[in-house]
Amino acid sequence: MSELATPEYPGLADRLAAVQAGVTEACRAAGRDAADVTTIVVTKFHPASLVRALAALGVRDVGENRHQEAQEKAAELAELDLRWHFVGQLQTKKARQAARYAQAIHSVDRARLIDALTELERPLDAFLQINLTDDPGRGGAAPAELEQLAEHALQNPSLRLRGVMAVAPLDEEPARAFARLAEYSERVRAVAPAASAISAGMTHDYAEAIAAGATHLRIGSAITGNRPEPR
Repeated sequence: MSELATPEYPGLADRLAAVQAGVTEACRAAGRDAADVTTIVVTKFHPASLVRALAALGVRDVGENRHQEAQEKAAELAELDLRWHFVGQLQTKKARQAARYAQAIHSVDRARLIDALTELERPLDAFLQINLTDDPGRGGAAPAELEQLAEHALQNPSLRLRGVMAVAPLDEEPARAFARLAEYSERVRAVAPAASAISAGMTHDYAEAIAAGATHLRIGSAITGNRPEPR
């Protein structure tokens, strides 16, 4: 697609192409097939019109981390063939609402949230979010809870446990953080062999994530440009 497809957002096609090229190169360097990596474009604070422009460029996987915003965009763009990924912290009371528009929740981090996602209208992909820091206030389950959480997710027929998700700490080299995440992924696969996916890597560290085995990248500003002020 050319820039003619997105006149409202000049530079969007070029930024998307640059990231796609970067992902391909990172996969080549890691000895991986780029077709095995899904790039989720995170459109936080951007309007639905930008998501529509991305769809015109061939994007199908879109990420949001605020429930109300995600819900509104998904409803407005319901005619498009998009796959919505919820990647932010999700309140238990909002879980069933999120499951109506999202095909995947990347931030499953507690048993109560798993329990809230029962008897859904359709199966939902679930990633267990792991806290890679020593701060218990950060999002994600503690590594010590992983096996128990995975077993609990497997008992919920509404969920397809896909794998693990994490955000690299700001004060640590991404490669080191993602190496730990890869080890945690192996622990989850010991409980759930099919849960081999790893959701990791953002604008500044997706190459390191790919080197560590990431299958799903969550990339925002490198593609969308600077975020507008929150509404």
